[in-house]
Amino acid sequence: MKVSAFILICFLAACLAIGQGSEPENARRDVFLITIDTLRSDHVHCYGYEQIETPALDQLAKQGIRFMQAFTPSPITNTSHTSILTGLLPISHGVSDFGVPLKSDYPTLAELQKKQGYLTAAFIGSVILDSKRLAPGLDRGFDFYDNFPEKSQAKLRWGRIERRGMDVVQRAEKWLDEHQAPPRLVWIHLYDPHDPYEPPFPFAEIYKGRLYDGEIAYTDSALGHFLAFLQKRGWYDSALIFVVGDHGEGLGEHHEDTHGIFLYDSTTHVPLILKLPNGREAGRVVDEQVRTTDIMPTILELVGISTPASLDGVSLMPLVLGAKSASRPAFGETDYPQRFGWAPLRSVRQDGFKLIEAPRPEFYDLHSDAEELRNHYVPWDATVQTLLETLAELTAKSQSGAKSSPSSVSSGTIDELHALGYLGAEDAQSSTNVPKPSLLPDPKDKIEEQNLMHIATMASEDGQWAKARVALEKVLHLDDKSLAARLLLGHVYLNSNNARAAEDQFEAAVLLQPGNMEAQFGMAKALLREKKFADAVDLLEETTKSGTKDPEAFELLAQAYTGLGKPVLAKRAAGQANSIRGTRPQQ
Repeated sequence: MKVSAFILICFLAACLAIGQGSEPENARRDVFLITIDTLRSDHVHCYGYEQIETPALDQLAKQGIRFMQAFTPSPITNTSHTSILTGLLPISHGVSDFGVPLKSDYPTLAELQKKQGYLTAAFIGSVILDSKRLAPGLDRGFDFYDNFPEKSQAKLRWGRIERRGMDVVQRAEKWLDEHQAPPRLVWIHLYDPHDPYEPPFPFAEIYKGRLYDGEIAYTDSALGHFLAFLQKRGWYDSALIFVVGDHGEGLGEHHEDTHGIFLYDSTTHVPLILKLPNGREAGRVVDEQVRTTDIMPTILELVGISTPASLDGVSLMPLVLGAKSASRPAFGETDYPQRFGWAPLRSVRQDGFKLIEAPRPEFYDLHSDAEELRNHYVPWDATVQTLLETLAELTAKSQSGAKSSPSSVSSGTIDELHALGYLGAEDAQSSTNVPKPSLLPDPKDKIEEQNLMHIATMASEDGQWAKARVALEKVLHLDDKSLAARLLLGHVYLNSNNARAAEDQFEAAVLLQPGNMEAQFGMAKALLREKKFADAVDLLEETTKSGTKDPEAFELLAQAYTGLGKPVLAKRAAGQANSIRGTRPQQ
């Protein structure tokens, strides 16, 4: 008993030394959180990948602690970042979709640090994390949140929906120079490794044929620029720095080209590096499994701020100090397959085993099958039953809390979502009449369709209409009831000046889901192009009478009335559109 007490006292003393050193108790030191989008751990040099140079990440690993087995709970950017910034699993915080607001019940890292005197700022690399569009609530607690301009005249991606990593870090450096008094919390989000893979010179040449690696190498150079800036200002040594990937990338493994659909390690295993102040524990490697939800409680412990009891994550410091502790289960979930009318997935990874809950469940022994290629699922297996119970307990726990509000984004923001390669809520097949998600198609059987949809979406963003059309026709050959494919093909035909073909696709979409506004608006646009003004009026009058608050419905109706030679009605419809826009800011 005395020996146990002595060990505990030594451990607590070590924690205190790590957290404070020679500084006063509860010292408020600068905290820099850098999240790198779409970053697989096995494509970073210090994680054993010899085909790339990542000197900045290597430097941090040498001067800090490298976690070899870190996992994100979500392969979707909004959801994964919300978990990082709240210490909560998606099933707890409720942000499982684009545009879903983070409820005020759940404090963010920035809120907790701001209350303790921190200046806080966030710098994002993509509109996907814009708090006024696709990530409402994520800006809570930040004195400055570097959103994108509400209206951009830029035709290229850069500045409109993405920022290059170097641009992001230079924005952060400028803010830091203007706010030099510590303590400061700065979150930097680097989006470059996300597809499309378009690294700038010279990385496009150095990594020709491996452009994903080129994007990572470029991102590392931006990170290096920021670290050098901190060193030049004298802020590096005393700072607490976390660098983490938000999720990985499929790269064709399990037939998934990108991410969002599956929960295999290819999209959930991420690099995680922690640099403690003044080089403490430099070079340490932690092999135990950890989670990105553990980042927030670790930061709070190290800066002396009380950790909310409700967090799903726990501090990493016991592992950093070499203490033995209970294994940490890594949960995963993705609702993104529902965008296509397919089943959502849940997973749990623990003690070298992984269970994926799906219409056709999967169970992998990671000791002998790290690539998750041999499914050994049988319901009577003892380990399977234990993992199923673990998932059931998590679900039961989460059901006591209220879910967040449903996603709500403007049509303009949905266009931005498409430009980033994602589908919006209006693209989703309705599954409300399905009593159990397990009755929906298994994503494993549909992944080819998703890959084709992604090709078509990105081709459309680049104006490659023929390429997009070919991909979408292949999707419809596989599934002629694909709502998402019908909608996108309708837009492709509109942009190709084939209004008749566009009308056919939007009409098919309306038949699949009569209340789908995107389908109705698309059909109206096709009818206007064909000068079928009476048909457009019939469609849009019914839509506007349904109580819609979307100004686009009234704008299209005004065009239809004008085409029919009814200026009074056209003016009234245009006035209704302006009235709606006056009460709801255009996004």
